[in-house]
Amino acid sequence: MLGLISQIIIDLIQSTEYVGIFILMALESALIPIPSEVTMPFSGYLAEQGKLSFWIVVLVGATANLVGSWGAYALGYYLEESVILDLVRRYGKFVLMSEKEYLRALRWFRRYGQSVAFFSRLLPAVRTFISLPAGLAGMNLGKFSLFTFLGSFLWSAFLTWIGFSFGANWDILEPYFQKFHFAIATAFIIFIFWYLNHKLKIVQKIRKGGAR
Repeated sequence: MLGLISQIIIDLIQSTEYVGIFILMALESALIPIPSEVTMPFSGYLAEQGKLSFWIVVLVGATANLVGSWGAYALGYYLEESVILDLVRRYGKFVLMSEKEYLRALRWFRRYGQSVAFFSRLLPAVRTFISLPAGLAGMNLGKFSLFTFLGSFLWSAFLTWIGFSFGANWDILEPYFQKFHFAIATAFIIFIFWYLNHKLKIVQKIRKGGAR
């Protein structure tokens, strides 16, 4: 199935170039299970061949992710939490979203705040689902758009660079993307613990200063 999806992605990009990249990345960010790990590296390969522009590919990918995320954000914003959870339970399997993954994204957003809209764009699964809890929480649309675009830009740039660097062997790292996701997730968790510990120390210093 993954091979078939990959071939469809490749054929679409070859025939429509930037338009295809935009459609695929927008759908991915709108909760449709289309792997950006195929879309962007292959586009990077075409950029290396001189058929596309590297930075236009990156910009199109990031912009498309933003546009697609607005749709998921709108669902969270206009629907009640119970309705969204019911939809995930009933139809999540069709977009490869489990109730567990949705609840995890919701917990992350509530625990770590709006910055997750940026960091989650570098994480597997959560990177697309985070738009739902962001909308549900009524996150400022301007901030959501900025954080989403910046995170998506970094992700798109990295994947495009992979394809650009490896050329015709752009797909050689596809089996290793899952391991890469795990490494990024681990680094993200470490950062969160460091950030919370840093904030706690500041609060303790303020309290000690006030006690004096």
